[in-house]
Order: sequence, then structure tokens, then C-alpha cells
Amino acid sequence: MGVLKTLKRKDLYRACDPKIFEFTTTDELDDLDQFVGQDRALEAAKFAIGMQGNGYNLFAFGPRGTGKSSLVLRLLKDKAQDKPVPKDWVYVNNFDLPHKPKAISFEPGKARGFADAMDQLVDDLKATIPQAFEKEEYRQRRDTLEQKYKDVQEKAFGDFQERGEKRNIGLLRTPTGFALVPLKDGAILKPEEFQSLSQKDQDARKEAIDELQEELTQIVEDLPRMEKEYRLSVRELNREVTQYAVEHQIMELRKAYKGHELVEAYLDDVEEDVIETADDFLPQEQNNQVAGLAMLGAKPPDFSRFQVNVIVDHDEKAKGAPIVEEDHPTLPNVVGRIESIATYGTQVTDFTLIKAGALHQANGGYLMLDIHKILMQPFAWEALKRILHAKSIRIESAAESYGVGSTMMLEPEPIPLDIKVVLLGDPQLYYLLNHLDPDFHELFKVAADFDDRMERSNDTMCTYARLIATFVRQEGLLALDPPGVARIVEHGSRLCEDSERLTTHMASIVDLVREADYWCREDKQWVISKSHIEKAIDAKIYRSDRIRERILDEIHRGTIHIDTEGEVVGQINGLAVLQLDHFMFGRPSRISCTVRMGRGEIVNIEREVALSGPLHSKGVLILTSFLAHRFAKDRPLSLTANIVFEQSYSNIDGDSASSTELYSLLSALADVPIKQSLAVTGSVDQYGHVQAIGGVNEKIEGFFDVCMARGLNGEQGVLIPQDNVKHLMLREDVVEACERGDFHIYPVKDIDQGIEILTGVPAGELDEHGQYPIGTINRLAAVRLMSFTRRWFEMARVGEH
Repeated sequence: MGVLKTLKRKDLYRACDPKIFEFTTTDELDDLDQFVGQDRALEAAKFAIGMQGNGYNLFAFGPRGTGKSSLVLRLLKDKAQDKPVPKDWVYVNNFDLPHKPKAISFEPGKARGFADAMDQLVDDLKATIPQAFEKEEYRQRRDTLEQKYKDVQEKAFGDFQERGEKRNIGLLRTPTGFALVPLKDGAILKPEEFQSLSQKDQDARKEAIDELQEELTQIVEDLPRMEKEYRLSVRELNREVTQYAVEHQIMELRKAYKGHELVEAYLDDVEEDVIETADDFLPQEQNNQVAGLAMLGAKPPDFSRFQVNVIVDHDEKAKGAPIVEEDHPTLPNVVGRIESIATYGTQVTDFTLIKAGALHQANGGYLMLDIHKILMQPFAWEALKRILHAKSIRIESAAESYGVGSTMMLEPEPIPLDIKVVLLGDPQLYYLLNHLDPDFHELFKVAADFDDRMERSNDTMCTYARLIATFVRQEGLLALDPPGVARIVEHGSRLCEDSERLTTHMASIVDLVREADYWCREDKQWVISKSHIEKAIDAKIYRSDRIRERILDEIHRGTIHIDTEGEVVGQINGLAVLQLDHFMFGRPSRISCTVRMGRGEIVNIEREVALSGPLHSKGVLILTSFLAHRFAKDRPLSLTANIVFEQSYSNIDGDSASSTELYSLLSALADVPIKQSLAVTGSVDQYGHVQAIGGVNEKIEGFFDVCMARGLNGEQGVLIPQDNVKHLMLREDVVEACERGDFHIYPVKDIDQGIEILTGVPAGELDEHGQYPIGTINRLAAVRLMSFTRRWFEMARVGEH
């Protein structure tokens, strides 16, 4: 098969040549006014923003820090400036049904003027109406009505009294009403005097009293009717006087809003209510006189019913549609709320306490929400969907959503909705909602998928430089020289684990530049160079790698067993990656395997104790398929193997150790030792092809650090899948060690290549007779398995006899 060559510097680290940058510092570069590496997401966002139709709202998803918000916001600003400013909205009192306030729209900037005009109208009416009731004409007409009422009363009682006196019966007023008494010569008879009259006179007076009592009763019963007619006459007079005063004052408003049907109807209602409640506009003393009633203990009049509650107000000079970013999307903050105030221990509300939500403010424009935040708020997500379906904003409370409102609630008239909603979030939430929420795809038909990487070429690296220059100016940071930018480009490839790609996670790049700016200023320098970038990278690692250092120390002290020299059968160094927050590092692990005769089982000890994840279990099961395909096509696989991660006390998942486990299994089968100076990573398929894995840089560096701590001897190294070579962006100390020949990186295509490097024994290939050459790993493994099978059959025959 030949000797496999180790990788050289150019394979281990793709450097960025500063000479491709034609500037002295980034101050010379123009700002970048376009987004790079997000062409697909950009096209999707443009389509969603420009597309008219039901449900064409946008969900922009991708890893945090890839610029979703800034890209969408810039597109929205470009689109919004060409759209008209949306209407203002107010809520006014519904005089017929006060619990159902009415919504009225106005041209932009006009709502506040109408509200002020209504306040002024009330102030004017407070002055005009009392003046109207103080005029001499009103007094005369009121006095005439009062005198008429009195005359009618006096005439009725006068005529009655005359008839009574003719029959010697008098009318006496008492504290409780009226009484009829007998008279003689115009004087009231005392009881003894009445008894002294003849029986005939007594009977005549009694008969007269009985007859007159019926007439008196009729007259007394007519008094409320006469009083009601009087009050109605006074009320009609007051209405007439008030109407004249109100019409004069409200005339200017009618002219100003002529043609606005809702405002005209509202002013009609206002006029009618003012006429009906004119007493409220009068001073207390004059009110008592006009009403003819004592207002003892009466509450002061409430004029808030004439107020105009402006909930959406745009400046007259505003241009374009609104863009609202709601950072705290609770139910009230999104759909609006109805507040209440405590009055005499009771919670009271009215239409003036209606407050707008983000949907009101963004109506006619765009609303941006973080999907994770709105899903965390009770009822907010469901309310948003209902409103988008209905295309109208209905304010609702959490109590209504629960259906537990115990008191009468306001029901403001819904406001028509014309809006484009943009949700920002992670891919997991997008796919979960798409799968679990039947309404989601109907309402958010366009997805903008933001990538976390882009191609690395000279053009994109120069664009990267302009992007960095733009951020530097925006943040007020120091400029960078070409080597500094080149080091950021290299770090960008390291972040996305691909030497042929650059990360588009610009939040990480900006943070790196900020931290480099700090170290540059600490050094009293005014241009950020490569050394400052490297110091920022190293300092960030140092702040995060306490656990890594602790593990490395435990390995160095022998607490965690990792051999870096010698040879052992069935034992190999595997490589895993641990991630703490945003810091990843490699951790070597010892993997061992034992074999015996059995029924074709490979026992994954981690799985048996529930420490193996599904991907790791899958990788171990593939080993059985590999062995059967290579060594047992025409015979039973009479083998039982036990594979374990030594000193493993937590869950293990992923299949990146499957090739490592297969090497240890082949070593145990063939009884050939494996070099402990080497570590392995890579997954394997059923045919023995080694497949790419993630975290290859961290894994190599993790084993290198162990070897470095014990001293490099020129034999140590790591086997990686050949497909992972393009992902290598190793630390400079690792690259230098490889360049000197003190450490080696072997790219492996298949298991046979790997086992030869690990054991120094040829793997062996099948000859024309279907046999592996003597002395090869495959021949030794096949012979061992054959012996297991033969022994199994021998035991079976003995058992039969």
C-alpha cells in the first residue's frame, strides 16, 4: 500500500497573504454598503418585504450573530421610505354603548389636533353654556313657565276652594297634605261646635266632604302631571338654549372635518350628549337653580367622556412607513392594553385608558419580533396569529384569554391591520413551528435562511477587509493594518472549521476587533496589528480554558490514563471534543477492546449502562457490519467483543470514534499492538471507508498538548480522515512541530491505511484465491475468527453427543 505521507504546513494552515490588501490601514477603505455571504437570505428577505398577499410575512433564521437583524432592518428602511405614512388612530366614547369605544382614523399628524380641538370645545362650552342661562331672555321665559305652572295650580285649588265654601267646607293645608274641614260663617268648626249643629246640617257637611274629597283627590293626583309638564317645558327650554350655544361652538369643528363621516357622526353624538347633560356645564349654584334640585353630596361632573384618546400619532413631517422592533413582546406590549385606576377601592376603567401595542404602532409598516421571546410570553403568540388571520387588532387581556374575567370589560372596536411581520430566530424554532403549528406556514410563507459561512477567495477576503473597516468606523475603534486583517481572515476560517470558507458570524469578528483594540491601546499603539489580534485570541482562550488545563494536568499527573509511547494490544487513544459556553477543546480518551468466542455480538459498554447516545451506538453497530462484510460472508461471526471508553463518567455521543473503536477491535482480533504515540479520530462506514468528523482542529491540538507536556519524541501524531484535510487551521505551535517532524498528521482514507500506521503491520489485500497474505492484519484477524468458528462447531457437536 506504500508509506502514507504526513501533512505539511500548507495543508495544516491556510495563511492569508497580507499583500492582497492594497491599503496601509483600513481607514483608507470605503464603507461596505452590501451584505456578503448571504445571497440566498437576501433574495428571500427582499421577496417577502416586497410581496403583497396574505401570509407573506418573513421568518429570518440562522445562527445568532450572522447579521439577520441588521440585514432585514436595512432592507425594511429602504422599502419603508417609499411607502406612505400610515393613518393616526384614536378611540372616542361610544355614548350609546360606553363599554364599546369607537375607533376613528385620521390622516397622519391630524389626530392630535382633533383631540386638542375637543378639549378646547369642552372648555368653551363650560363658559358659553352658563352665559346662555344667565341671559335675561332665558330668565324671562323660565319665569313665564314657572308662573304658568303656579297659576294652573292656584286656579285649580282656588276653584275647588270656592265650591267648598259654598257648601260650608274649607280646604286646610297640613304638613302631610290637604284636609277638608266643616265651616260656619267662614270659620272652621271645632268638634264640639260641629256636634251642636242639627243632624241635618251635620249630614249635609259630611256629604259635601265626601263629594269634595273625590275632587280633591283628583286635583292632588294631577299635581305630578302638572309638575312633569312644567319640568318638561323647562327641559325643552334648556335644550333649546343649550342647543343654540352648542351649535355655535361646534360649527367650526364640523367645517374642519366636513366629509369625515365618522367624525361628523361623533360630533352629532357629542352635541346630543351635551344638550342632555347641560347641567354638568353649569356652576353648582346656577345648576341648582336651573335644575330646581339640591345637589347635596353630588359628584363633580366628569368631562372625560368628551376626551379623544390618541393611541397612534405620527408627526406631520414624518416620511415613510414605521418600523417597530419590540424587544419585550408580552401580550399587552404586542396587542395593546386597557389600564385601570383605583377609585374608592374599586378598579375603574374607560376608553381613555386604552394604550397602544406594537401592532398599533407598526400598523401600515413593519414589526420585528424575536420568536424565542414571544413564545416565552403567555398568550402573545396565539394572539398575534389571531390578529394576523383577522387582519384587525383586537385588544384582549390575559383574563379574557383565560376566560376568567369577573367584571364587565371594555370591548374597543377593532382597528384594521395592514402590516408585515418579521420574525427572527434560530433554525430549530423555525422547523419546530413549521412541524407543530398548523397556522405557522400559512402566516409566514417566506423563510430567509442565513448561512454561517461563505467561500474564501481573494475577492471575498478583500470584501472582508471592507466589512471590518466599516465596523471599525461604526464602533470608533482603531484602524487595522494588512497583517492584522489577514490574521482576522485566518481566524474567520478557523471559526467555521474550514480553510476554504470564512465565517459570516460577524458578532464574533466584531468582538475580536474590539478586544484587539483594547490590547492595542494598552500597548500605546494606534494601529491594530497581527500581534494585537493574536493577543486578543490568546487572552480569550485563557479566560475560558481552566477546565482544559485541569484535564491536561490530570493526564500529566497520571490520574487520567493516556499513554503517549509504547505499544498495547486492543488499546488506542481516541479524541473527543468538549464545549463549554463558546469555548471548544479536544480531550484524549483511552478506548480498549477485548474479544472472545461468541455469537457475533459487539458489546458497547457505554450503551449497556445508558451512557451512550444514539449516534455513538449507531457507530458501534456499524462495526459488526464491517466485520461480517469482510470476514464472515459465508460463515457465522463467532465473536463477542467488549468496547469501552476508559474513565468515562458522562454521556458519550457522536460517531467520530467509530474508526478508533474498529482499530482497537482489529488489534485485539489480530493480537497486534497499537502504537500509543498516536491518536485517532474519524467515523467509518460498513465498508471501512473513513469519514469526516467535526472539531478536527481541537482534537489534534488536544492530543498535541498532552504530548507537548510530556515531551515530543518525533513519533507522536494523529490520524484524521482525509476528507478533513480542508478543514485544518491548526495553531501555530502545532504547525511548527509538524514542520520540524516532531509531530505528525496522517490523512487516512480507509481502515487499512490507518491500521498499517498504527501497528506498522501491513493490512493486506485479498488475492485471487480470496485469501489475505500471511502476516497481515487482515489475515491474522480472519484466522482468529475462523478459529472461533471452528471451536464453536466443535462444541456444538460435542453437545449433540
